[in-house]
Amino acid sequence: MASQGERRLVAILAADVAGYSRLMGADEEGTLAVLTAHRRELFDPTIAKYRGRIVKTTGDGLLAEFASAVDAVKCAAEVQAGMAARNGGTPDDRRLAFRIGINVGDIVEQDNDIFGDGVNIAARLEGIAEPGGICVSARVQEDAAGKSGLFFDDIGEQALKNIARPIRVYRVRAGGPAAAATSGEVLPLPDKPSIAVLPFQNMSGDAEQEYFADGLTEDVITALSKLRGFFVISRNSTFAYKGKAPDIRQVARDLGVRYVLEGSVRKAGERLRITGQLIDAATGAHVWAERYDRALADIFAVQDEITQNVVAAIEPQVYAAENVRLRTRPPESLDAWGFVMRAMPHVWTWASPSDNAIAQELLGSAIKLDPNYSRANSLLAWTHAATFQGGRSDGEHERDQAYVFARRAMERDPEDAWPHVALGYVHMVSRRSKAAMDELADAIDRNPSFALAHMLLGSAYGYAGESEKAFAELAIATRLAPRDFIQSANYSVTGTAYFAAGRYADAADNQRRAVELSPHFTTAWRSLAAAAGQSGDLELAAAALAETLRLQPNLTIDWLEKYHPIVKAEDRARYIEGLRKAGLT
Repeated sequence: MASQGERRLVAILAADVAGYSRLMGADEEGTLAVLTAHRRELFDPTIAKYRGRIVKTTGDGLLAEFASAVDAVKCAAEVQAGMAARNGGTPDDRRLAFRIGINVGDIVEQDNDIFGDGVNIAARLEGIAEPGGICVSARVQEDAAGKSGLFFDDIGEQALKNIARPIRVYRVRAGGPAAAATSGEVLPLPDKPSIAVLPFQNMSGDAEQEYFADGLTEDVITALSKLRGFFVISRNSTFAYKGKAPDIRQVARDLGVRYVLEGSVRKAGERLRITGQLIDAATGAHVWAERYDRALADIFAVQDEITQNVVAAIEPQVYAAENVRLRTRPPESLDAWGFVMRAMPHVWTWASPSDNAIAQELLGSAIKLDPNYSRANSLLAWTHAATFQGGRSDGEHERDQAYVFARRAMERDPEDAWPHVALGYVHMVSRRSKAAMDELADAIDRNPSFALAHMLLGSAYGYAGESEKAFAELAIATRLAPRDFIQSANYSVTGTAYFAAGRYADAADNQRRAVELSPHFTTAWRSLAAAAGQSGDLELAAAALAETLRLQPNLTIDWLEKYHPIVKAEDRARYIEGLRKAGLT
C-alpha cells in the first residue's frame, strides 16, 4: 500500500446498483441480504482474482483500484457476466443490476480513501453506464483494447457532471463485431435513404434561445419526413443526444441509419448564422455542408433551404420526382412559433398533469398571437385529449375542447400530418375507432416516418381488439424511434394489445415498464391494475390501483363504462373485472 498523501497512477473501478432506492423501498431487508451475498460471493473474490483492492463500500456500491487497466476491465466484465447468471430467473423488478465505470488517473490516498479527478471521472462514468453495463474512459480503452478479449463501442465525448472537460467514453461488450447485431444493438439499414437529424447546437451563449435551435431541428425533421423516399428517425430518439458530442459513426449504428445531419445556430441581435453538414456514416465523408447568414426574419426560408439541399444531396432522383417544397406552413409570427417550441418538451411528456398544464398555457399564447397556426391547434387538441384519457377532469368538456382545436387545425392546414394525428387521437379516446384509424392512416400517408402516428394507430387497433395489427404498427413505431424517450407509451400500448389478446401477464409486464419510465402515467397505472388483477397477481393489482386512485381520484366503474377507450363491450367488461379484482368498487 502506498504511503499517505502519495500521488500515483492507477485504474479506478466504481460500481453501484441501478434503481437501488426503488428496490430498498419495495423490500429493504431482502435487498440488503441479496446485495451482501453478491458482494461476498462474486465481487470480493473476483476483484482479488484480478489483483484489485476494494478501497471502500457505500450503501449500494463500491470503489476499487487496480494497478492495470486490463485487469480492471477483465474484472468488470467477469462481474457483469456473473451477475447476469445470478439474476437468471429473478423477476425484472427484483433484480440487482450493477453499473460500472472505469478510469485511469492520478489519485492521492488519505485516511484509507482515495481522491482526485481520476476517482471523480470513474464515478461519473458509472453514472452513465446502463444497468448491467460498463463504461470506460479513452485511456482505459487504449490500454485494454486487444488485450482483454472484449470490444469497445465509441459513444463519443460526454459532458460529465462536475468534470470541466468532455471525456471520450467507450461502452464495453463481449463478443466480436457481430455480437452487437445479434443482441439487437446494431440495426439493419433500411432499403431506402435513412437519416437522423441531431439536435442543432445553440452557440449563442443564451440559454433562453435553446428552444430556437430545438425548433429548427424539429422543423427539418418534419420536412424531411414528408418525403416518402426517406426513412427518418423521430425527433425523440435523436434528442437523446442533445448536449453531447457523440461519435457520428456510433450514432448511425445506434439508430440504424446511413446519414447523419448535424448543425449549429448562432444568434446575435437580429442576425442568424446557421451551419449544417450531412455525413455519410459508412465512409465518414461529408456529403454536404453549408453556412447561412440571414436576418432573423428569414428563419423559415433558411429552414426550407437547408431541407431542400439535404434532400438533393442524399437522393436527387427522389427530390426531382416529388418536386415539392419541403416545409410545414410557418406561423405568421416568430413569437408564436417560439411558444410552440417551448411547449414541445411538455407535450411529449403528456403523462404528467403539470406538464400538460404548462403546455396548454404556452400553446394558448401561440394561438392568441396567430389563430391560424395549425401546429399549435393540433398540439392543444392533443393535450386536451390526453387529459380526457387520464380522467383528471370533466370528461365531456376536455373531449369537446379537443375536438374544437383538432378540427380548427384541420381547417388551417389539412395537408400537414399533425392535424390528422390530433383528430385521430381524439377519435380514439372517444371510441370512434374507424374514424381514428382513418385519420392516423392519413397522417402516415403524409409523413411515413411519423413514429407517433404509427404508435397511435397501434393503440387504436389495440383498443378495438385487433392485437396483431397493433403489434405490426408498434414494430414500425419502435424501429423509427429506437431511442425514444417516450418509450413508456410504446410499452403501454403493447400492454393494451396483449390485454386485448387475453395475455394478461404480458400486458401487466409492459404496463409495469411504462410506469417505471413515466411514474405519472395514469392510463398505464390503471391498465396495470386491470392486467395484474386478471393475471392473478392481486398484490401488484392492489398497489397499482392505489397509485391510479392517487392520480385519478374520480375513477369509478361508471367512469370506465362511459369514457374508457376500449371499444367492444366484452373487452371493456374484462378490463373492469380486472380492476374489481384489484379492489375497485
